Amino acid sequence: MIEKDTYCDDVLNQIAAVQSALNSVGKLLLEHHMNSCVIERIQEGDHEVIKELMITMNKLIK
Repeated sequence: MIEKDTYCDDVLNQIAAVQSALNSVGKLLLEHHMNSCVIERIQEGDHEVIKELMITMNKLIK
């Protein structure tokens, strides 16, 4: 779009749309991860997964 000299506001709107889509996918994947992988690891006695999860969540909300 930039190479085609597209109006800056249109490019910024496309960037916002892509960011929103990625955030939505991230939320869905995080929910699935928590309801499956995290629960399984906690049930197996691996509580280190909580620290791992918090690091991942902090990266997602930056």
